[in-house]
Amino acid sequence: MNKKSLYKEIFIVFTKLGFFAFGGPAAHVAMMEDEIVTKRKWLSKERFIEMFGFTSLIPGPNSTEMAILMGYHRGGTIGLLIAGTSFIIPAVFIVLIFAYIYVNYGSIPAVASLFEGVKPVILAVVLQALIRLSKTILKGWQIIVLFVGVFALSMAGISEIPLLLMAASLMFVFKQFKSGKLLMVEPMSALVVFLVFLKIGSVLYGSGYVLLSFLETEFVLRYGAITAQQLLDAVAVGQFTPGPVFTTATFIGFLIAGWGGALGATVGIFLPSFLLVGFLFPLFDKLRNNTKLATLLDGINAASIALMAAVTVKLSMATLISWQAGLIFAISAILLVKYKINSTYLIIGGALLGLLL
Repeated sequence: MNKKSLYKEIFIVFTKLGFFAFGGPAAHVAMMEDEIVTKRKWLSKERFIEMFGFTSLIPGPNSTEMAILMGYHRGGTIGLLIAGTSFIIPAVFIVLIFAYIYVNYGSIPAVASLFEGVKPVILAVVLQALIRLSKTILKGWQIIVLFVGVFALSMAGISEIPLLLMAASLMFVFKQFKSGKLLMVEPMSALVVFLVFLKIGSVLYGSGYVLLSFLETEFVLRYGAITAQQLLDAVAVGQFTPGPVFTTATFIGFLIAGWGGALGATVGIFLPSFLLVGFLFPLFDKLRNNTKLATLLDGINAASIALMAAVTVKLSMATLISWQAGLIFAISAILLVKYKINSTYLIIGGALLGLLL
Protein backbone atom coordinates (compact mmCIF):
# COMPACT_ATOMS: atom_id res chain seq x y z
CA MET A 1 0.00 0.00 0.00
CA ASN A 2 1.46 3.39 -0.99
CA LYS A 3 1.63 6.23 1.52
CA LYS A 4 -1.28 8.17 0.06
CA SER A 5 -3.59 5.14 0.38
CA LEU A 6 -2.22 4.41 3.85
CA TYR A 7 -2.92 7.92 5.13
CA LYS A 8 -6.37 7.87 3.52
CA GLU A 9 -7.15 4.61 5.31
CA ILE A 10 -6.05 6.07 8.67
CA PHE A 11 -8.18 9.16 8.06
CA ILE A 12 -11.30 7.14 7.18
CA VAL A 13 -10.96 4.74 10.13
CA PHE A 14 -10.51 7.41 12.79
CA THR A 15 -13.03 9.83 11.33
CA LYS A 16 -15.63 7.06 11.54
CA LEU A 17 -14.60 6.29 15.10
CA GLY A 18 -14.79 10.00 15.92
CA PHE A 19 -18.42 10.13 14.79
CA PHE A 20 -19.58 6.86 16.36
CA ALA A 21 -17.40 6.35 19.46
CA PHE A 22 -19.96 7.01 22.18
CA GLY A 23 -19.71 6.03 25.83
CA GLY A 24 -16.36 7.24 27.19
CA PRO A 25 -12.75 5.95 27.04
CA ALA A 26 -13.44 2.26 27.76
CA ALA A 27 -16.01 2.15 24.95
CA HIS A 28 -13.68 4.01 22.58
CA VAL A 29 -10.83 1.58 23.28
CA ALA A 30 -13.20 -1.36 22.76
CA MET A 31 -14.30 0.00 19.38
CA MET A 32 -10.66 0.55 18.37
CA GLU A 33 -9.83 -3.02 19.35
CA ASP A 34 -12.71 -4.31 17.26
CA GLU A 35 -11.94 -2.15 14.21
CA ILE A 36 -8.13 -2.13 14.24
CA VAL A 37 -7.07 -5.42 15.85
CA THR A 38 -9.92 -7.82 15.04
CA LYS A 39 -11.14 -6.54 11.66
CA ARG A 40 -8.14 -4.79 10.06
CA LYS A 41 -5.34 -6.67 11.89
CA TRP A 42 -3.01 -3.68 11.99
CA LEU A 43 -1.38 -5.11 15.11
CA SER A 44 -1.63 -8.02 17.55
CA LYS A 45 -3.74 -8.09 20.71
CA GLU A 46 -0.55 -8.24 22.78
CA ARG A 47 0.78 -5.08 21.13
CA PHE A 48 -2.59 -3.35 21.59
CA ILE A 49 -2.55 -4.17 25.31
CA GLU A 50 1.02 -2.84 25.61
CA MET A 51 -0.07 0.45 24.06
CA PHE A 52 -3.11 0.60 26.32
CA GLY A 53 -0.83 0.14 29.32
CA PHE A 54 1.45 2.93 28.09
CA THR A 55 -1.44 5.41 27.78
CA SER A 56 -2.42 4.61 31.37
CA LEU A 57 0.99 5.85 32.53
CA ILE A 58 0.90 9.29 30.93
CA PRO A 59 -1.50 12.19 31.56
CA GLY A 60 -4.27 13.03 29.13
CA PRO A 61 -7.30 11.30 27.57
CA ASN A 62 -6.51 7.59 27.16
CA SER A 63 -8.73 6.92 24.15
CA THR A 64 -7.36 9.91 22.23
CA GLU A 65 -3.82 8.77 23.03
CA MET A 66 -4.73 5.27 21.81
CA ALA A 67 -5.94 6.78 18.52
CA ILE A 68 -2.69 8.74 18.24
CA LEU A 69 -0.67 5.57 18.96
CA MET A 70 -2.59 3.50 16.42
CA GLY A 71 -1.90 6.18 13.82
CA TYR A 72 1.79 6.23 14.75
CA HIS A 73 2.01 2.44 14.52
CA ARG A 74 0.33 2.42 11.11
CA GLY A 75 1.76 5.54 9.47
CA GLY A 76 4.59 7.04 11.54
CA THR A 77 4.54 10.69 12.57
CA ILE A 78 2.14 11.74 9.81
CA GLY A 79 -0.15 8.85 10.70
CA LEU A 80 -0.02 10.02 14.32
CA LEU A 81 -1.23 13.49 13.34
CA ILE A 82 -3.92 12.18 10.98
CA ALA A 83 -5.34 9.66 13.45
CA GLY A 84 -5.40 12.06 16.38
CA THR A 85 -6.99 14.97 14.54
CA SER A 86 -9.45 12.72 12.67
CA PHE A 87 -10.65 11.22 15.96
CA ILE A 88 -10.98 14.60 17.70
CA ILE A 89 -12.45 16.87 14.98
CA PRO A 90 -15.88 15.17 14.55
CA ALA A 91 -16.54 15.52 18.29
CA VAL A 92 -15.31 19.12 18.27
CA PHE A 93 -17.64 19.92 15.37
CA ILE A 94 -20.67 18.38 17.12
CA VAL A 95 -19.85 20.03 20.47
CA LEU A 96 -19.48 23.42 18.76
CA ILE A 97 -22.98 23.09 17.33
CA PHE A 98 -24.35 22.46 20.82
CA ALA A 99 -22.27 25.32 22.25
CA TYR A 100 -23.57 27.75 19.63
CA ILE A 101 -27.18 26.74 20.31
CA TYR A 102 -26.57 26.97 24.06
CA VAL A 103 -25.10 30.48 23.91
CA ASN A 104 -27.73 31.82 21.51
CA TYR A 105 -30.85 30.02 22.76
CA GLY A 106 -29.98 29.21 26.38
CA SER A 107 -30.53 25.45 26.36
CA ILE A 108 -29.15 22.16 25.08
CA PRO A 109 -31.25 20.25 22.49
CA ALA A 110 -33.09 17.25 23.94
CA VAL A 111 -31.02 14.36 22.57
CA ALA A 112 -30.72 12.33 25.77
CA SER A 113 -33.20 9.72 24.49
CA LEU A 114 -30.84 8.92 21.62
CA PHE A 115 -28.04 8.18 24.06
CA GLU A 116 -30.29 5.96 26.22
CA GLY A 117 -30.53 3.56 23.29
CA VAL A 118 -26.82 3.77 22.51
CA LYS A 119 -25.55 2.99 26.04
CA PRO A 120 -26.60 -0.70 26.10
CA VAL A 121 -24.96 -1.23 22.70
CA ILE A 122 -21.76 0.37 23.97
CA LEU A 123 -21.83 -1.91 27.01
CA ALA A 124 -22.02 -4.97 24.74
CA VAL A 125 -19.09 -3.67 22.63
CA VAL A 126 -16.96 -3.03 25.73
CA LEU A 127 -17.76 -6.46 27.19
CA GLN A 128 -16.81 -8.19 23.94
CA ALA A 129 -13.46 -6.36 23.78
CA LEU A 130 -12.80 -7.06 27.47
CA ILE A 131 -13.31 -10.80 26.95
CA ARG A 132 -11.01 -10.87 23.91
CA LEU A 133 -8.23 -8.88 25.60
CA SER A 134 -8.53 -10.86 28.84
CA LYS A 135 -7.94 -14.12 26.97
CA THR A 136 -4.69 -12.65 25.68
CA ILE A 137 -3.30 -11.19 28.91
CA LEU A 138 -4.61 -13.43 31.73
CA LYS A 139 -2.05 -16.24 31.57
CA GLY A 140 -0.33 -17.45 34.74
CA TRP A 141 -1.45 -17.32 38.36
CA GLN A 142 0.47 -14.11 39.13
CA ILE A 143 -1.32 -12.18 36.38
CA ILE A 144 -4.70 -13.53 37.50
CA VAL A 145 -4.02 -12.59 41.15
CA LEU A 146 -3.04 -9.06 40.08
CA PHE A 147 -6.11 -8.77 37.88
CA VAL A 148 -8.48 -9.79 40.69
CA GLY A 149 -6.73 -7.52 43.22
CA VAL A 150 -6.71 -4.43 40.99
CA PHE A 151 -10.32 -5.05 39.95
CA ALA A 152 -11.47 -5.28 43.57
CA LEU A 153 -9.53 -2.18 44.66
CA SER A 154 -10.79 -0.20 41.68
CA MET A 155 -14.38 -1.14 42.54
CA ALA A 156 -13.63 0.04 46.09
CA GLY A 157 -12.73 3.49 44.74
CA ILE A 158 -8.90 3.42 44.60
CA SER A 159 -7.58 5.64 41.77
CA GLU A 160 -5.85 4.32 38.65
CA ILE A 161 -2.22 5.43 39.02
CA PRO A 162 -1.53 3.86 42.47
CA LEU A 163 -3.06 0.61 41.21
CA LEU A 164 -0.92 0.60 38.05
CA LEU A 165 2.26 1.26 40.05
CA MET A 166 1.30 -1.37 42.63
CA ALA A 167 0.65 -3.97 39.92
CA ALA A 168 3.98 -3.25 38.20
CA SER A 169 5.87 -3.52 41.51
CA LEU A 170 4.13 -6.74 42.58
CA MET A 171 4.74 -8.36 39.20
CA PHE A 172 8.44 -7.55 39.57
CA VAL A 173 8.45 -9.09 43.06
CA PHE A 174 6.64 -12.20 41.78
CA LYS A 175 9.24 -12.69 39.05
CA GLN A 176 12.15 -12.09 41.41
CA PHE A 177 10.72 -14.56 43.91
CA LYS A 178 10.14 -17.14 41.20
CA SER A 179 13.64 -16.78 39.78
CA GLY A 180 15.29 -16.45 43.16
CA LYS A 181 16.52 -13.03 42.17
CA LEU A 182 -24.48 31.09 28.62
CA LEU A 183 -22.71 34.67 29.00
CA MET A 184 -19.51 34.48 30.83
CA VAL A 185 -19.40 35.97 34.28
CA GLU A 186 -15.93 37.41 33.70
CA PRO A 187 -14.15 37.66 30.34
CA MET A 188 -10.97 35.71 29.63
CA SER A 189 -8.91 35.98 26.47
CA ALA A 190 -8.55 33.04 24.09
CA LEU A 191 -4.83 32.93 24.98
CA VAL A 192 -5.56 32.52 28.70
CA VAL A 193 -8.12 29.82 27.88
CA PHE A 194 -5.47 28.02 25.81
CA LEU A 195 -2.85 28.23 28.58
CA VAL A 196 -5.21 26.98 31.29
CA PHE A 197 -6.31 24.00 29.20
CA LEU A 198 -2.69 23.32 28.22
CA LYS A 199 -1.88 23.01 31.92
CA ILE A 200 -4.86 20.72 32.52
CA GLY A 201 -4.01 18.51 29.54
CA SER A 202 -0.41 18.20 30.76
CA VAL A 203 -1.17 16.96 34.27
CA LEU A 204 -4.62 15.34 34.24
CA TYR A 205 -4.86 11.63 34.99
CA GLY A 206 -8.08 9.72 35.45
CA SER A 207 -11.71 9.94 34.44
CA GLY A 208 -14.15 12.64 33.46
CA TYR A 209 -14.88 13.17 37.15
CA VAL A 210 -11.27 14.26 37.68
CA LEU A 211 -11.62 16.59 34.68
CA LEU A 212 -14.74 18.08 36.28
CA SER A 213 -12.75 18.87 39.42
CA PHE A 214 -10.01 20.62 37.44
CA LEU A 215 -12.52 22.63 35.42
CA GLU A 216 -14.42 23.73 38.51
CA THR A 217 -11.22 24.82 40.26
CA GLU A 218 -9.92 26.83 37.30
CA PHE A 219 -12.96 28.30 35.56
CA VAL A 220 -15.63 28.53 38.27
CA LEU A 221 -13.66 29.18 41.46
CA ARG A 222 -10.41 30.78 40.32
CA TYR A 223 -11.41 32.88 37.29
CA GLY A 224 -15.19 33.04 37.73
CA ALA A 225 -15.45 32.74 33.94
CA ILE A 226 -18.44 30.37 33.95
CA THR A 227 -21.11 29.39 36.46
CA ALA A 228 -21.41 25.96 38.09
CA GLN A 229 -24.52 25.26 36.00
CA GLN A 230 -22.69 26.13 32.79
CA LEU A 231 -19.92 23.73 33.82
CA LEU A 232 -22.41 20.90 34.40
CA ASP A 233 -24.06 21.60 31.05
CA ALA A 234 -20.64 21.53 29.33
CA VAL A 235 -19.76 18.18 30.94
CA ALA A 236 -23.17 16.78 29.95
CA VAL A 237 -22.54 17.68 26.30
CA GLY A 238 -19.10 16.04 26.48
CA GLN A 239 -20.69 12.88 27.87
CA PHE A 240 -23.52 12.35 25.39
CA THR A 241 -21.68 13.35 22.20
CA PRO A 242 -19.35 10.90 20.40
CA GLY A 243 -15.57 11.07 20.58
CA PRO A 244 -13.33 12.22 23.44
CA VAL A 245 -15.06 13.43 26.62
CA PHE A 246 -12.33 16.10 26.75
CA THR A 247 -14.20 18.03 24.05
CA THR A 248 -15.98 19.48 27.08
CA ALA A 249 -13.07 21.93 26.77
CA THR A 250 -14.33 23.05 23.35
CA PHE A 251 -17.74 23.88 24.80
CA ILE A 252 -16.27 25.85 27.71
CA GLY A 253 -13.83 27.69 25.44
CA PHE A 254 -16.72 28.77 23.22
CA LEU A 255 -18.74 29.99 26.23
CA ILE A 256 -15.83 32.08 27.49
CA ALA A 257 -14.24 33.52 24.35
CA GLY A 258 -16.25 32.48 21.30
CA TRP A 259 -14.64 30.73 18.34
CA GLY A 260 -11.12 31.73 19.39
CA GLY A 261 -11.73 30.34 22.87
CA ALA A 262 -13.07 27.07 21.43
CA LEU A 263 -9.95 26.70 19.28
CA GLY A 264 -7.60 27.60 22.13
CA ALA A 265 -9.30 25.21 24.56
CA THR A 266 -9.31 22.32 22.08
CA VAL A 267 -5.68 22.73 21.07
CA GLY A 268 -4.61 23.33 24.67
CA ILE A 269 -6.14 20.21 26.18
CA PHE A 270 -5.17 17.79 23.37
CA LEU A 271 -1.70 19.12 22.39
CA PRO A 272 0.10 17.46 25.37
CA SER A 273 -1.22 14.05 24.29
CA PHE A 274 0.31 14.40 20.81
CA LEU A 275 3.63 15.53 22.29
CA LEU A 276 3.76 12.90 25.05
CA VAL A 277 2.95 10.04 22.69
CA GLY A 278 5.24 11.33 19.94
CA PHE A 279 8.26 11.77 22.21
CA LEU A 280 7.83 9.13 24.92
CA PHE A 281 6.43 6.11 23.07
CA PRO A 282 9.49 5.60 20.82
CA LEU A 283 11.62 5.52 23.99
CA PHE A 284 9.14 3.17 25.66
CA ASP A 285 9.24 0.96 22.56
CA LYS A 286 13.04 0.69 22.65
CA LEU A 287 13.06 -0.25 26.32
CA ARG A 288 10.22 -2.77 26.27
CA ASN A 289 12.51 -5.68 25.31
CA ASN A 290 14.45 -5.16 28.54
CA THR A 291 13.65 -8.16 30.78
CA LYS A 292 13.02 -6.16 33.94
CA LEU A 293 10.89 -3.56 32.17
CA ALA A 294 8.92 -6.33 30.46
CA THR A 295 8.13 -7.75 33.90
CA LEU A 296 6.82 -4.38 35.06
CA LEU A 297 4.77 -4.08 31.87
CA ASP A 298 3.13 -7.45 32.54
CA GLY A 299 1.82 -6.03 35.79
CA ILE A 300 0.70 -2.77 34.16
CA ASN A 301 -1.08 -4.66 31.37
CA ALA A 302 -2.95 -6.84 33.87
CA ALA A 303 -3.91 -3.75 35.86
CA SER A 304 -5.11 -1.95 32.72
CA ILE A 305 -7.43 -4.83 31.81
CA ALA A 306 -8.65 -5.03 35.42
CA LEU A 307 -9.45 -1.31 35.37
CA MET A 308 -11.32 -1.81 32.11
CA ALA A 309 -13.28 -4.64 33.77
CA ALA A 310 -14.15 -2.37 36.70
CA VAL A 311 -15.35 0.34 34.33
CA THR A 312 -17.46 -2.26 32.51
CA VAL A 313 -19.16 -3.31 35.76
CA LYS A 314 -19.83 0.31 36.73
CA LEU A 315 -21.11 1.05 33.23
CA SER A 316 -23.47 -1.93 33.40
CA MET A 317 -24.82 -0.79 36.78
CA ALA A 318 -25.57 2.65 35.34
CA THR A 319 -26.96 1.33 32.04
CA LEU A 320 -29.05 -1.78 32.71
CA ILE A 321 -31.72 -0.02 34.76
CA SER A 322 -34.76 -0.88 32.63
CA TRP A 323 -36.06 -3.83 30.64
CA GLN A 324 -35.64 -1.81 27.45
CA ALA A 325 -31.93 -1.29 28.13
CA GLY A 326 -31.53 -4.98 29.00
CA LEU A 327 -33.24 -6.01 25.77
CA ILE A 328 -31.06 -3.73 23.62
CA PHE A 329 -27.94 -5.03 25.40
CA ALA A 330 -28.89 -8.69 24.89
CA ILE A 331 -29.70 -8.20 21.20
CA SER A 332 -26.47 -6.24 20.66
CA ALA A 333 -24.36 -8.88 22.41
CA ILE A 334 -25.85 -11.67 20.26
CA LEU A 335 -25.39 -9.71 17.03
CA LEU A 336 -21.80 -8.82 17.96
CA VAL A 337 -20.63 -12.24 19.13
CA LYS A 338 -22.62 -14.66 16.97
CA TYR A 339 -23.22 -12.71 13.77
CA LYS A 340 -20.19 -10.34 13.86
CA ILE A 341 -22.33 -7.29 13.01
CA ASN A 342 -20.33 -4.05 12.78
CA SER A 343 -20.68 -2.07 16.01
CA THR A 344 -21.29 1.16 14.06
CA TYR A 345 -24.57 -0.21 12.68
CA LEU A 346 -25.59 -1.37 16.15
CA ILE A 347 -24.97 2.10 17.59
CA ILE A 348 -27.19 3.67 14.92
CA GLY A 349 -29.84 1.04 15.62
CA GLY A 350 -29.56 1.64 19.36
CA ALA A 351 -30.07 5.37 18.88
CA LEU A 352 -33.23 4.74 16.84
CA LEU A 353 -34.55 2.29 19.45
CA GLY A 354 -33.83 4.88 22.13
CA LEU A 355 -36.17 7.27 20.35
CA LEU A 356 -38.88 4.64 19.90
CA LEU A 357 -38.75 3.13 23.39
